[in-house]
Amino acid sequence: MKDTVKNELYRVVTDSLACAIGDGKLPQGDYPEVKIEYPRDAKFGDYSTPIALESAKVVKKSPIETGDILKSYIEKYDFVGEVEVVKPGFINIYVSHEYLSGLVKDVLYSGDKYGTRVKDNPLKFNLEFVSANPTGPMNVVSARAAALGDSIGNLLQANGDIVEREFYVNDYGNQVNLLGRSVHARISELQGRDFDFPEDGYQGEYIRDIAQWVIDNHISDIEALSDEEEKIRELAVLAVNYNVGGQKSDLQDFNVEFDRWFREKGLHENGDVMKVLNKLDEAGYIYDDNGKKVFRSTDFSDDKDRVVVRDDGRPTYLLADIAYHYDKVKRGYDRLINIWGPDHHGYIARLQGAVCALTGDDRRLRILIAQQVNLVMDGEAVKMSKRLGRFSTMRDLIDEVGVDAARYFFIMRSMDSHLDFDIELAKRHSSENPVFYLQYAHARICSIFKEAEKRNFIYEKDSYDLEYFRNEECRNLLKMIMKYPEEVLDAAENFEPHKIATYLMRIAQFFHRFYTEHRILSDDTDKSNSYLCLADATRTVLKNGLTLLGVRAPESM
Repeated sequence: MKDTVKNELYRVVTDSLACAIGDGKLPQGDYPEVKIEYPRDAKFGDYSTPIALESAKVVKKSPIETGDILKSYIEKYDFVGEVEVVKPGFINIYVSHEYLSGLVKDVLYSGDKYGTRVKDNPLKFNLEFVSANPTGPMNVVSARAAALGDSIGNLLQANGDIVEREFYVNDYGNQVNLLGRSVHARISELQGRDFDFPEDGYQGEYIRDIAQWVIDNHISDIEALSDEEEKIRELAVLAVNYNVGGQKSDLQDFNVEFDRWFREKGLHENGDVMKVLNKLDEAGYIYDDNGKKVFRSTDFSDDKDRVVVRDDGRPTYLLADIAYHYDKVKRGYDRLINIWGPDHHGYIARLQGAVCALTGDDRRLRILIAQQVNLVMDGEAVKMSKRLGRFSTMRDLIDEVGVDAARYFFIMRSMDSHLDFDIELAKRHSSENPVFYLQYAHARICSIFKEAEKRNFIYEKDSYDLEYFRNEECRNLLKMIMKYPEEVLDAAENFEPHKIATYLMRIAQFFHRFYTEHRILSDDTDKSNSYLCLADATRTVLKNGLTLLGVRAPESM
């Protein structure tokens, strides 16, 4: 598809400035970068640029005069309608009615490609998200990361880039050993033997489920092992595989598919963890401190240097994480994007610093923080604790409110914001529920077309009269359709899927105003077909946007 109107206007204003300078109407000089903005109020245009105001020091004349000069160039372009210069020096630009109306045909023939881009040189992204510990079922915090990560992946792909989704399985270390010991204790309990449950063991009911599964399927293999520690190690492997299998199943039901499930254990077994230590050491970023190996993370804005190998020779979690990210680098990704929970905020500088130390690129790794989720039922927050077995799982949530509501509710707020997930609201079948409101808007448009079929109306999707679109409701709807590709581009470049959720609410509201004020199916065939074309374009945008968020666009409700 062609470029966004916003980008086209950037070129128009930039070229107009160059022409005005070339024609001697404006002086040569070091001009500021051209900006194209959305006015706060629609009465100030569809777009606005402050270039005349911001160039005052270079031009040395009134910003209004500068604006008038630039206006004479800007308004020559076909898709530009009215251009206004207003105090203190803004140039407000309206898109022409003909261009707006022509968008309908573009949308209808682009279909599910409307809002997407094709790049000659796409970036290759590794997008790692969720990566929940394999010590139990995923909770609602992981569910938010799943919805956000998958939607960001969809946005990046719509923006023309290549995305591979990855889940990092932390199947190494003390937490895994503790999982094995917890299962071992529950097996003894189920078999009626004496047992000592680990003091910090995992107490959830799911541990008994794993223990029973082992008894039913693997107990003979476990009992054949003579060494108790060997039994625990094998139980840990079985428990991790059981939990990862459950995580995969839950994520698939949440419409989230990963291209790779990467096992931490493999990094240790093939020596990659210590290899990356040597690479950092050779680059001069490791020093010895009383037998410990320390990474100079303060060279990369961390508040202190970080131990990567303990004085007993064991690597820290940080070194394994560095090795993992260097493995991603070696796999040829242009950008590494991680989504973490709020409790990992302090970990960002040290890991980004390590990747920069290894690659010389301080932009290779970007870490996004998804803030806390508070699950609310009957006005009260649900307490969550995986270790004590008091938590609401991702599976519980899907079963309670459905995939569409869960995904939308997790996405509709910025990931920088804490989220109160109101279960009762998510289940409500009314316009108060935002996902219901959006899906109903799509279904309503579908119902209009079904009614047209009943009336034997022959719909021609490329036949409409521009004059029927001159009213306020149609123009507002057309402007929202025009801005959809810009919203996708902005949301993708800033990793902010909530912007699509916000946009979809606005276009649904504009459609409902249009629907309320104008009868779509009437005795006037030309008018009816024109309005059906506009409704069809709106339906396309609603479906495309909901698809980016992993939410269905139903044809009936």
